[in-house]
Amino acid sequence: MSIAPPPTVTLDDQFARALPEMALPWQAEPWQAEQAPAPRLLVLNGQLAEECGLDTDWLRSSEGLRLLLGTHVPDGATPVAQAYAGHQFGHYAPRLGDGRALLLGEVVHADGHPRDLHLKGSGRTPFSRGGDGLAAVGPMLREYVVSEAMHALGIPTTRSLAVVATGRPVRRDTLLPGAVLARVASSHLRVGSFQYARATDDVDLLRRLADHAIARHHPHAADAERPHLALFEAVVAAQASLVARWMLVGFVHGVMNTDNMTISGETIDYGPCAFMEAFDPATVYSSIDHAGRYAYGNQPLVAEWNLARLAEALLPLLSDDQEQAIALAVEALGAFRRQYNGAWSTGMRAKLGLPDSLDDTVTSPLVDELLALLQDNHVDHTSFYRRLGTAAHGDTEPARELFLDLAAIDDWMARWRALGPDADAMQRVNPAYIPRNHLVEEALTAATEGDLGPLERLLDAVTAPYDERPGHERYAAPAPDDFGAYRTFCGT
Repeated sequence: MSIAPPPTVTLDDQFARALPEMALPWQAEPWQAEQAPAPRLLVLNGQLAEECGLDTDWLRSSEGLRLLLGTHVPDGATPVAQAYAGHQFGHYAPRLGDGRALLLGEVVHADGHPRDLHLKGSGRTPFSRGGDGLAAVGPMLREYVVSEAMHALGIPTTRSLAVVATGRPVRRDTLLPGAVLARVASSHLRVGSFQYARATDDVDLLRRLADHAIARHHPHAADAERPHLALFEAVVAAQASLVARWMLVGFVHGVMNTDNMTISGETIDYGPCAFMEAFDPATVYSSIDHAGRYAYGNQPLVAEWNLARLAEALLPLLSDDQEQAIALAVEALGAFRRQYNGAWSTGMRAKLGLPDSLDDTVTSPLVDELLALLQDNHVDHTSFYRRLGTAAHGDTEPARELFLDLAAIDDWMARWRALGPDADAMQRVNPAYIPRNHLVEEALTAATEGDLGPLERLLDAVTAPYDERPGHERYAAPAPDDFGAYRTFCGT
């Protein structure tokens, strides 16, 4: 190891101390960060760094870059690879873990709560399973762009702190320039973390993990009559709200395995993710999701399925009587659909500028009819809702021109406008800019070749998604017809 960073960089090791059985030390051979022959900072989230008490000037220095690469660890820090299991595309894997990721430790955020400082692509770990533990520039920048766009949209998410190019090639189908992503999260506890603990048959470990999750994310559960049931109920509520927000903006996660569902309710792991363009519930972008398991329209059902797996893992903590434990879990899980539907309905009212007081018998048929029109006419999801705000002001043509069936949309808009939609409120919830898939690919290709300009311009647009600005028209436009079918890849 090189000399320690300044003493102002302090990393706690709460996870490693609380759950040593799930924290594999990383500083012994061969589990060390790969050296970076020519490190270069590609992008740094200065505001997030300051919120986490990190000095941006120091992070840009050679020592700071080594921290972001994992080759330079503060005194007293305990970097670990976290253990977890998971269902991947429905198939259970009992031992997954951080195969190319690393928990450096926890920092204290400006809000007073801890945040994980986590690396992705820093090198092999005990969970690498023959992989190289590395990452390429393109996928790491994708996570930076999309996670920061999600944060700007108000959607709970892990955050990206920095991407550092290593100057070392990574072999995939071809040789690609390597990079390491540094990200920040409320924690990296997942449904798969509980599946791992449950599979050990160590109820004490499972209880300590649950108590750690309560203290970290859902402290109100500690005062409940059944704290671990309250924990499960809190995760159900958090995920119902999260997935509804995904659906409202047209976000397709792409790989909703149980190891990619957080206990905190934050979006995690931006691999084969993308934003839907033409509205279609069957939309799939992941190159490996051949059956459409994680299609846009399936995301609420998959989330509920994943939460059922969390319930199974928690059963020993819910009651000593297994039948009673199952009954409690089933009842708690039953709240998911109700909470999701409530969040979705509230969100759709907001997108349409309609008051909460409007009777559901009026809004539900209107929404259902609209979704059918959007799908039948292959209408761009983001453009339509943004233009609908203009229609609420009286100019229906920008939204109308997106449809082939003009009579149907004219009839729908007449009935909608009769309800008095609030145009200004609509513009505050319907973004003008999302990470358009063709612009993401353009930015990643240019950055991989050394040109960061397109990336910086894209970030400028998507991190202020509601502020429509002159000169940003291309960031609001769908992909051109010749862009073709879009596929994304996991990057490993």
